[in-house]
Amino acid sequence: MQKAISRDGTAIAYDRTGEGPALVLVGGAYQVREDPRWAVLARLLGERFTVVTYDRRGRGDSGDTAPYAVEREVEDLAAVIAELGGPVRVMGMSSGAVLALEAAAHGVPMEELALYEPPFVIDDSRPPVPADYVEQLDTAIAEDRRDDAVTLMLTAAVLVPAEFVGQMRVSGIWSHFAALAHTLPYDARVMGDTMSGNPLPADRWAAVRIPVLAIGGGASDPWLQSGARALAGLLPTGLHRTLDGQTHDVDPAVLAPALAEFFGGDRPSA
Repeated sequence: MQKAISRDGTAIAYDRTGEGPALVLVGGAYQVREDPRWAVLARLLGERFTVVTYDRRGRGDSGDTAPYAVEREVEDLAAVIAELGGPVRVMGMSSGAVLALEAAAHGVPMEELALYEPPFVIDDSRPPVPADYVEQLDTAIAEDRRDDAVTLMLTAAVLVPAEFVGQMRVSGIWSHFAALAHTLPYDARVMGDTMSGNPLPADRWAAVRIPVLAIGGGASDPWLQSGARALAGLLPTGLHRTLDGQTHDVDPAVLAPALAEFFGGDRPSA
């Protein structure tokens, strides 16, 4: 483990694996740098790239200096990239994809950007998140109702049926979710109003001029596929790709070759 120091003094923990051009992975909700699927993806891509995984602010071994702002997370990613000392490629997962896109729009140096299923809600194909979603999360965390915050996120943002959430509460994964519940308002702020059911804002990422690949899973819910496709169409340098048979919980062995192809590396072996 190594640490980069963000602009506000927060220490951001990161790991490196592999050799070659630098590639930074930006996790989504509940993801930490030691996530098992991140580890598999890093190993596969490490055949061609120096892969960096990091704990976003408030997670794992990274700090969490208050007050939170999306700009601080942009600076965190910039600090990690600055440690690598050369051209960098970036891949973001889910809400981490939106964070990476924000970083590119704010001029954080990167050569290419790949995004897997940014969870945009851009039409009426599913209910939008509540208008006071962020406030509800803030209140739950302020009152130390971490389980309620996780339940809200799963039911309102991910659309997990309530009966399934009940089953998850007694599973081993719930303790991991609850431990990271305080970061759910962070992800909600990263998403902004992009889960409101309205079309993506035409000007929000107008400054992004690097090649961007938006990837969707062919077996994912239609709203997730629509969001990735809409983003690719919005960006002047945007490309879109569908990975057949994949869902939001994408198989690293399927994702890695697609990323390697886009970023110009050889196909990793599964």
